[in-house]
Amino acid sequence: MRQAHFVARHEREWEEFAQWLDARAGSPRGARAARGWQGLRDEDMPARYRRLCQQLALARRRNYSPVVTARLQELMQRGHNALYRPAPPRWRRALEFLLADFPRLVRAQRGCLWASAALFVASTVAMYFAVRWRPELIHSLFDPQQLAQFESMYDPAAPGAKLGRDSGSDLEMFGYYIANNIGIGFRTFASGLLAGVGSLLVLVFNGVIFGAVAGHLQGIGHGGPFWRFVVGHSAPELSAIVVAGAAGLRLGLDLVAPGRRSRLDALVEGGKVGGKLCLGVFAMLLFAAFVEAFWSSIGSIPGPVKFAVGGVLWALVLGWLAFAGRSRSVRGAPP
Repeated sequence: MRQAHFVARHEREWEEFAQWLDARAGSPRGARAARGWQGLRDEDMPARYRRLCQQLALARRRNYSPVVTARLQELMQRGHNALYRPAPPRWRRALEFLLADFPRLVRAQRGCLWASAALFVASTVAMYFAVRWRPELIHSLFDPQQLAQFESMYDPAAPGAKLGRDSGSDLEMFGYYIANNIGIGFRTFASGLLAGVGSLLVLVFNGVIFGAVAGHLQGIGHGGPFWRFVVGHSAPELSAIVVAGAAGLRLGLDLVAPGRRSRLDALVEGGKVGGKLCLGVFAMLLFAAFVEAFWSSIGSIPGPVKFAVGGVLWALVLGWLAFAGRSRSVRGAPP
């Protein structure tokens, strides 16, 4: 083939490849955020790169002019650098997962997420008002020693004491809260293997316990210290429990109603999604444990300050889950 015919035949491919390199290869983050790209599709780039390498080999074998071979060599080198650039550091990938991938994955489970939130909130509110209406109901859940312990931890007569605990340093309680919170999150998710019923029961159980304790302490006049304690870490902790419940319900649905997939394939796929969700849930619970140990327990901080910080954390957590990662669309997740 003559050089002129060769160039005329492949000129458009080379132009499209060069335009892709100029627009999308330099900054992957900027390329992901760009909307409306009409040129070479990202998924077609590897195949186009292989064609370019073949065309460069042909040009050299046929002794085409240095102008043509140099142009192809430059495009090939730029394409190689774009395809085989080093992977980002693990800390950057973890940060990207938390800031973008995890919230998108949570939003992709919209139906299960709303069901999980409804179960938890409804059981909490119902038990709170039930205990306020019939205070003796609290004795069906806790024995007198447990109730006495709760009451001493939120006694308003000791405003300078540590809230939410009888003893233990902040560091010791941080470790305890990590183990306790993550244990609850894992049970909420893993119990979804019982056709989703397990996650449902865990969500309702946690809601009943929280509502009963809140209703009892509010009824005996210990509500102020209690709400000052829980408001700080409630946003990441309760949101994480709801997300873990959604992951468990999704796992149960994949098991019960796999659709056109085999039950095993549906379970494996659901387990992968649930595992990713659990990573984010564990990060949320770790943050909640930190706030609970080093901020929530400080009884000397005025209530308005505690509630202001709690409101800010609720806004940040809900805003993160609702809006983070919307600049990049991924398969199976909403924008």
